[in-house]
Amino acid sequence: MTKRHVSLPPIAEEGVRAFIAEVDERLSSDEETCDVVQDVLVDLYGDREAYERWQSGKDVSAAEQVRLQGYDPCNATLEAEYYAEKDEERFERSKHLQWLWRQFDATPMADNIAFALRFREMLAEHLFDEVGENCRFFKGVTFSYGHNITMGDNTVVHDDVHLDDRGKLTVGDRVSISDDVHVYSHDHDVVDQTAVENYHTIVDDDARVTYDSMVTAGARVGKNAIVGAKAIVRGDVPDHHIAVGSPAKSVKVKPGWEDVAEPLDAGGESRKSERRIDYDLPDDLDVFDEFGRDLDPSPPGSD
Repeated sequence: MTKRHVSLPPIAEEGVRAFIAEVDERLSSDEETCDVVQDVLVDLYGDREAYERWQSGKDVSAAEQVRLQGYDPCNATLEAEYYAEKDEERFERSKHLQWLWRQFDATPMADNIAFALRFREMLAEHLFDEVGENCRFFKGVTFSYGHNITMGDNTVVHDDVHLDDRGKLTVGDRVSISDDVHVYSHDHDVVDQTAVENYHTIVDDDARVTYDSMVTAGARVGKNAIVGAKAIVRGDVPDHHIAVGSPAKSVKVKPGWEDVAEPLDAGGESRKSERRIDYDLPDDLDVFDEFGRDLDPSPPGSD
């Protein structure tokens, strides 16, 4: 699609560049990430005066205190924090960066495309395992950890996408992930919901995962492939194929790629077992079942 070149007024551009460079420099330094995030959020939300008043010991209401404490990611928990198998050391920094990403998205500045895309791209360089050049992340993108994501060059992730990297997620070059897509890398046992298996999920170079679709754990969307709107990918989509439906099935090879693509009946096979990621839990982990379900299928009185 042909696009127009758009730029901010010079004075606005100067401010944006200076702010992103300052935050980038601080995150690259030895300064505690938690402190950087708190400081940036206090200013982004225009709450410096109230924060300094609170820090000086002056009275604040209970609501004010909760708000002011909330700028510090150490005073919040995220869902992935409760995952038993997470890498505690890596997650600590990832959590702080996630908190900055999510809270930035709740500010009015998150809708300023020329600013927000560059700010998130800078954060991704600190948060992801690897991230290529010229990636664009729109509003409302969420992750499990962030640090198990590898992303190539010139990839775009649109609004309200969830990139689950509880296992491992690899996204290639020039990939387009449309609004409301969910890409998963973990699965739950059908009997014991507390039993989790992690996988490596792949969206390969030049693939398009279109609106409101889902890629399940351990699947691969092949190079130059398309996943149709609202499709659910449970197996692999071969290179250059177009897959639609639930479960997604290949219905066409992209025009011009017929001579190099696999036949249509090759699509849909699952290689999930090959992409399983094993993990160990600490011996001293205090395991609990939040559901408290009875997993015994025997009928009452059968003993």
